[in-house]
Amino acid sequence: MTEHLLKILVIGDQNVGKTTFVHRYVSGQFNRDYRSTVGVDFSMKALQWSDTETVRLHLWDIAGQERFISMARIYYKGASGCVVMFDVTNSSSFLSCRHWKQDLDSKATLPSGGAIPCILLANKCDLADRSVSAESISRFCKANGFVTWMETSVKDNKNITEAMSQIVQVISTITFCYPLNSDFLLNSPLITSKVRKKKKTS
Repeated sequence: MTEHLLKILVIGDQNVGKTTFVHRYVSGQFNRDYRSTVGVDFSMKALQWSDTETVRLHLWDIAGQERFISMARIYYKGASGCVVMFDVTNSSSFLSCRHWKQDLDSKATLPSGGAIPCILLANKCDLADRSVSAESISRFCKANGFVTWMETSVKDNKNITEAMSQIVQVISTITFCYPLNSDFLLNSPLITSKVRKKKKTS
């Protein structure tokens, strides 16, 4: 059995929904009572690609607090792709995405030297009091080198699997030289999943 390992970062400001996003994707459950991540949390989801191949996703949920930024180079090392997330009701978290993307680009690259592919997620789209328009997000996405963007709602389970499908397809095209079948990414049977392995950094 051939196994493909993909390390995917999940970054963005504090309280935008990164941890609940990862938990929803890995376990299928929504829990609004998570505490803020300290340092980095690790989760894993393994999917069956074919009769002879599996894809094992290592998800690194990185704390959004400024005091952990100094550790970013260590956290980013070896990443295959990245999810950058903001809260559509918080324009400050949206503007911070430029910093997160620039920080990643300055500290880590693919083995080829290319930029790590990033998808931009506009989370909490189920809320009515949004402060960032779709037009602004589209312009921002193009101007800052994101492969695409999506609106997501962890609460409503909107575009969670679809967003991960998008970034894994991009990664597979770059890393394996051919894209994974989208039906596989959306419907693949789950082999194993683990959540909430935490590394604290002082």
